[in-house]
Amino acid sequence: MVRTTGVPRDSEISKHLAGAHLFDAFAVPVEASGRSALEIYIDVMVKTPGWINGLMAARNRVVALFGLKNLGHLDDVDTGAGPESYRVGDRVGIFSILFLSEREVILVESDKHLDAKVSLCKTSEGDATSAVMTTVIHVHNLLGRAYILFVWPVHKLMVPSLLARAARTRSTP
Repeated sequence: MVRTTGVPRDSEISKHLAGAHLFDAFAVPVEASGRSALEIYIDVMVKTPGWINGLMAARNRVVALFGLKNLGHLDDVDTGAGPESYRVGDRVGIFSILFLSEREVILVESDKHLDAKVSLCKTSEGDATSAVMTTVIHVHNLLGRAYILFVWPVHKLMVPSLLARAARTRSTP
C-alpha cells in the first residue's frame, strides 16, 4: 500500500531540495473526502505506533547528552484544535508549520545540527488521491552528519509505518 515515490514536482517542498543532504518521499492512497493536507497529516501523526514513540523517547534521552532539543513524541498533537485554526508558525506536534495550503503542508524543526522539513502533499492521478510524505534534511555540521547516520535508516522504517497505519485505521471526516 505504501510505496516509495519521487518528490511531487509541482509541490512547494520541491523548492527546498537544493543543497539537501538527504530527502525521500513515500505515497499512500487516501480518501480525500475534502480533507486538507493538514487534516491528513494530523490523522497520520495521532496514529503513531507505540514503538515509534518509544524510539522518540530513547532519541530524546540520548541527544540531550549532546545539547540537542527534546522533541517529544510524534503524536503530541492538540486534537482539540481544529485544523482550520492552524496558521504558519504554529506548532503541530514536534514541528512548526512553514507552509500551509489546502493541498500541502510543510512543517519544520531546526536545531544546531540540522534542519528537517516534512511535507504532506495531496496528489491526484485519475480518480485516485494519494498522500505523499516527503522529508528533506539539511545538515549543518559534523554532529548532524553523525546523527543522520543513525536516524536515517530508522526514518526509512518509521515513515512507511506511519502512513500504512493511518491508511488502515483512517476515520471518515
